[in-house]
Parts: sequence; C-alpha cells; structure tokens
Amino acid sequence: MLKTLIVMLIAITAGAVGDIFLTIGMKSTGDISTMGVRQIIETVLKSLTNWRLILGTALQAVYFGLWLAVLSWEDLSVALPLQALSYLVVAFLAQWYLGESVSGMRWAGICLICVGVALVTRSSVIQ
Repeated sequence: MLKTLIVMLIAITAGAVGDIFLTIGMKSTGDISTMGVRQIIETVLKSLTNWRLILGTALQAVYFGLWLAVLSWEDLSVALPLQALSYLVVAFLAQWYLGESVSGMRWAGICLICVGVALVTRSSVIQ
C-alpha cells in the first residue's frame, strides 16, 4: 500500500502541475470559443510549439504512465479514490500559482473528498 501511495502522490503531482501548465498555455492562446474555424486551426498549429502546452502534455503523460503502473498491482476500488487527492493539489496550485479564488465552501468539499479517500485507503489496509 505504501508503494501505491507514493506512486500515486508523484502521479497526482505530475498531473496537477501539468494541468497548471496546460491552463497557462491555453489562456495565452485566447478563448477559442469566440474564434472562427480558420482561427482555431491557426491556434492549434501555433499551440504545437507552445512550450507550456508541450510541458503540460508531457507531465500528463507521466501521470498516465504512473497511473497504468498502479493499475497493474492495485485494486481499482483502492486506486481510483486516490486520484481524488488531485482535487486538493490542483486547488492549492490554482490558488497559489494562478491566483484563482478558492472559496471556503470549495475547500470544505475538497476536505470531505479527502476524508473519503482516507476511509477507502484505511479499509484496504485493514483487510
């Protein structure tokens, strides 16, 4: 179980940092919902050289590779709830690095999710 926790924490961190870089990269390209088809194609082609999007995608690939590794040895009913810890990491990084406002209600919800993860993790250790 310790191996699973360590690998999942590394995976979650890689995924969350990847999400931060993807967000920064996409915000720098502009709101594609207001673009025409030609502008979207130009933006997609331009995005292929955006280092933030490349790094974010690479970190997401690290996350996915580690997730596949965890699935090779851990029960899905244990591994999947551990993914929910990403809510905590992403909220913290979004508030700290992106300057997003995370309300008390959102933090309370994230804490409830973490309590659920702790219960699931504890139940797998007891068995």
